[in-house]
Amino acid sequence: MTHSASASDSSMMPGQSPVLRIIVENLFYPVSLEVLHQIFSKFGTVLKIITFTKNNQFQALLQYADPINAHHAKLTLDGQNIYNACCTLRIEFSKLTSLNVKYNNDKSRDFTRLDLPSGDGQPTLEPTMTAAFGAPGIISSPYAGAAGFAPVGFPQAAGLSMQAMPGALGPLTIPTSAVAGRMAIHGMPPTALHSVLLVSNLNPDSISPHGLFILFGVYGDVHRVKILFNKKENALVQMADATQAQLAMSHLNGQRLYGRVMRVTISKHQTVQLPREGQEDQGLTKDFSGSPLHRFKKPGSKNFQNIFPPSATLHLSNIPPSIADDMLKDLFSSSGYTVKAFKFFQKDRKMALIQLGSVEEAIQALIDLHNYDLGENHHLRVSFSKSTI
Repeated sequence: MTHSASASDSSMMPGQSPVLRIIVENLFYPVSLEVLHQIFSKFGTVLKIITFTKNNQFQALLQYADPINAHHAKLTLDGQNIYNACCTLRIEFSKLTSLNVKYNNDKSRDFTRLDLPSGDGQPTLEPTMTAAFGAPGIISSPYAGAAGFAPVGFPQAAGLSMQAMPGALGPLTIPTSAVAGRMAIHGMPPTALHSVLLVSNLNPDSISPHGLFILFGVYGDVHRVKILFNKKENALVQMADATQAQLAMSHLNGQRLYGRVMRVTISKHQTVQLPREGQEDQGLTKDFSGSPLHRFKKPGSKNFQNIFPPSATLHLSNIPPSIADDMLKDLFSSSGYTVKAFKFFQKDRKMALIQLGSVEEAIQALIDLHNYDLGENHHLRVSFSKSTI
């Protein structure tokens, strides 16, 4: 391995390092340094990445600006697949606390130093490409196969192999087959990417298009929902864009809902088709694109900063002044939920936290009671809380 990774002298507790060691198992498609950067940037600023093959396994060391980011990324991503049913991430904390990157190329990158040489004759990425990868992106399932990509083991197996792109290395020169099945490059129109999710293993007796609209609406604006006519435990959920689809998938895949573990993957469909005029649908397909309940209509909305994974504690807001804590506790308990704790915000009685019996209860309560009419023109707003009571 040509890149030395040197440990700094700080004596940190084990598990508090900002450096993660990542092993990709079941490597069916090449995973590039850019792909890792896109995925892990969702949890904080990635400073450096070194990729290498050891014991015939593709591995990487990735350094965050802050150990707390590394902790969150490990918690969320360990065991997840990058693509459908393959490229499984195994993540542990590294014993190193700092990485020493000598070259910026397709094997190693120091994002804080764009002046590093490329070393071993690899072409460096042009600034446009570096900028394209600077923002967190999306991975869509590689349905289009690995067309145009060098297999792993070849010197230019960066997922974006140089041979695949004749001419300029700009963000828009990636073959469409690769884009359809690979990653979203910023600068591509969002419509070119997959914004439709396939949700499976639902409980057909309890789920409705409206329920899925409310739940997935926590992570983005849901435009359409279709429960499949012949397989009612499956549904398609169309989000406003691919970023929101990725966000919903990362937070909701594997959560329990109505007694079943829900599976969420990116669908190969580009849109959810509405039934034709007069076609029998039993109300299984709904268009929500004009709904007043969208949480992210306003660009730069505060709601973007308050997106958290499902938790047993819910954040309640838009509570009218006349409502006492008992009334809210009764609302939840009379709907069948176990209220373990409740408290108003000290500075703002329009907001409160309520802790329920389990994460599954909280998910179902959010579906049931978000937008509940509390009178005085106030509809209750429910979201997942990052804090506990």
